[in-house]
Amino acid sequence: MMKMNYKPLVYLGLTASLFVGCGSTADIISTPAENIDTSPLKVSELTEAEKKNWGHLDLERDTIPGMAVDRAYSEIIKGKKGTKVIVAVIDSGIDIDHEDLDDVIWTNKDEIPNNGIDDDKNGYIDDIHGWNFLGDAYDEQLEYVRMIAAKDTSNPRYQEAVDLQAEEHKKWMGRKTQYDQIYQRVVSADETLAKATGKKDYTKEDVNAIKSEDEAVKEAVGVAQYMYGNGITSMTEAKKEINNALESINERLNYYYNINFSGRTTKDDINDLSDTGYGNGNVKHVKKSESHGTHVAGIIAAERNNGLGANGVANNVEIMAIRVVPNGDEYDKDVALSIRYAVDNGAKVINGSFGKSFSPHSDWVRDAIKYASDNDVVFVHAAGNDSNNIDVEPNFPDDNVNFVEVSNTYIRVGSLTSKYGSKMVSGFSNYGNKNVDVFAPGSQIYSTFPENEYQAISGTSMAAPGVAGVAALVRSQYPKLTAAQVKQVIVESGLPLTTKVVVGGDANNVKPFSDLSKSGKIVNAFNALIMASKIK
Repeated sequence: MMKMNYKPLVYLGLTASLFVGCGSTADIISTPAENIDTSPLKVSELTEAEKKNWGHLDLERDTIPGMAVDRAYSEIIKGKKGTKVIVAVIDSGIDIDHEDLDDVIWTNKDEIPNNGIDDDKNGYIDDIHGWNFLGDAYDEQLEYVRMIAAKDTSNPRYQEAVDLQAEEHKKWMGRKTQYDQIYQRVVSADETLAKATGKKDYTKEDVNAIKSEDEAVKEAVGVAQYMYGNGITSMTEAKKEINNALESINERLNYYYNINFSGRTTKDDINDLSDTGYGNGNVKHVKKSESHGTHVAGIIAAERNNGLGANGVANNVEIMAIRVVPNGDEYDKDVALSIRYAVDNGAKVINGSFGKSFSPHSDWVRDAIKYASDNDVVFVHAAGNDSNNIDVEPNFPDDNVNFVEVSNTYIRVGSLTSKYGSKMVSGFSNYGNKNVDVFAPGSQIYSTFPENEYQAISGTSMAAPGVAGVAALVRSQYPKLTAAQVKQVIVESGLPLTTKVVVGGDANNVKPFSDLSKSGKIVNAFNALIMASKIK
């Protein structure tokens, strides 16, 4: 699971947060070891247009650490479409009918729709736009909770899982109590202020104009002013925010940490990799809140310059939709089979915006990642949202055993904010000098949401598809390059920075940016295309 999107929630003095994850003659932008790291910081707030597109902007020109996508199109691609590239999005369900995605969805032309026959003999019946390994399921436990439920005491991490479940369950029960109390206090304040102002829809100005010695009214004014002072515009909005938080907390308690819950409906043996063919061909989301896959797909491939909400990074791709990620932890078996499905059905780039800290069949997934590498497919993976050094704290899937890699096409991506300088690394982002390859824009990335909507959300889940889009762009423009060469181009053409940054959102943890990944670089599409043009 990697669907945690970090959105601060203000509430009365308590410390908590709402968790919701061609050839070119141009020169490569030299990093400006001599000038980027000493260039003036952008102090003005981003405009609305910049907020919706900052990941495509340019550090050299805009002092915004985007991937120079717009510059790549205007100066290098210049209308050249390139070769069509299939990008597999292994994620939650995708709204394949979305106005900004409907023309970029892959269709399996060897399969006849809805005839109940495996026409192309690939083992999957009616897989028209991809495959749904989850069936009708959505809610799930975390992996280590499944381990406890299965009483898998032979696992060397079993006791760690038991201790962690007890700790997390207690923590979230405490948060539920806090939020219930906060909600009641906000509701009471809202009722009091409505009476004091004589208005149901009172304004901030109405509240500030209240003059009363009544202690209940004074307290209600204080509650509202606290909210206003922290960016919440109304008590109605405050109640909505807190309700959303409570929904998230209840999901954790009812599903993630609930040892007695089982979400699996496909009736396969999760410990038997040869038990295949389960699931169905419906790759869409099962409810509107299942939005992660749609957002990821839009970052890669939302139709460019069509007058609608967002522009994808790549302009000539088809999205193969593979539903694997539930509301909880994905199964290793589903992930391993989904990677192989993508490779066997023509994907040249795979995006995996998911991850977890326990993986009982990590070898299955690692073998699948090697299979992708052996078959000339780039696999882009999100680094995770735990603020951890994943050279030390495990995060799966990975492409190595004790840092010995099985793949030369796997790219792991950390997340950047739009603010160049010491706060450039997203506070939630994992990092690692050995296990993270590059960083890319991942905070408040605007993209597609189900039912023709758009939102900005955050996570390394958003950084990975940006890089997958660049990989697709390079493969499209330079189709003779191997997957390994594409990885090399993306990693080596990035902008290397030496600036010191806050790590894990901890102001006391400051490190050189160059220490947080293998490359010490941020991805740059403009440079990648130039470097690709120079490889023979």
